[in-house]
Amino acid sequence: MTAIASQSIPARISAPTFFTHTAILTGRQLRAAWRMPAFLVMNLIQPIIWLLLFGQLFKAVVQIPGFGNGQSYLEFLTPGIVMMMALFGSAWSGTVYIQDMQRGVMDRFLTSPTNRGALIVSSLVYQSILAICQSLVVIGIAFWAGARFEGGFVGIVLLLLAVVLLTAVFCSLSNAVALLARDQTALIGISQIITLPLMFLSSAIMNTKLSPEWVQNVAAYNPFEWAVVVGREALSANPDWASLWGHVGLLAALTVVMATLATSAFRAYQRSA
Repeated sequence: MTAIASQSIPARISAPTFFTHTAILTGRQLRAAWRMPAFLVMNLIQPIIWLLLFGQLFKAVVQIPGFGNGQSYLEFLTPGIVMMMALFGSAWSGTVYIQDMQRGVMDRFLTSPTNRGALIVSSLVYQSILAICQSLVVIGIAFWAGARFEGGFVGIVLLLLAVVLLTAVFCSLSNAVALLARDQTALIGISQIITLPLMFLSSAIMNTKLSPEWVQNVAAYNPFEWAVVVGREALSANPDWASLWGHVGLLAALTVVMATLATSAFRAYQRSA
């Protein structure tokens, strides 16, 4: 199998082939999602509950001195919920690879002329499309519930940019874990260990200015917090552009690192196939 797989790897990557294969493989995953719309709806239920329930339960916290800058708690919370949904969705993306391994689909891909880069990138594109659609739904519900975002259209576009970058980071990580562990139970366990601490060690739900100093220090190195900062600044009336673009740069750099990790994991899987 290794010899066959090695022979099928082209010596030079063709750009038209890469983009064509990426489009085909992305379409494959989108068609599978379209056949199970209930799954997409279920992914929205928890974030919407958090948005509406937390938005009411903790709406008085904005009155705490030093908490915010005149926003309602719902407006403060919405970017955090959007990024939370992107984080959880992308952290589970490796299950698609595991299913393909179990069904023999991955081996058929490896013995075919399928572009290897397209196999990785199509997963990132698919998850990003889902994350964007779900984010727009959450923003719409927040607006319906009374939130008003001064950042306007440009702010929403920048928030979606952070969603895509965050999705790419953790989708790459999830795919790498799936390729190395090859076990869905291990993937779920590792995802839970990573995502929950990242969520609570951020300002997604509570302003870190009111948290212990060590939480603030950890949050500064938390990629989930970087995305929350971008989203919150983008939707605010007076964004801190230096902070916004600085955190976009950090997310972009980490995306490159994690995509490289996923590529290395894919090569390791090929060698052992």
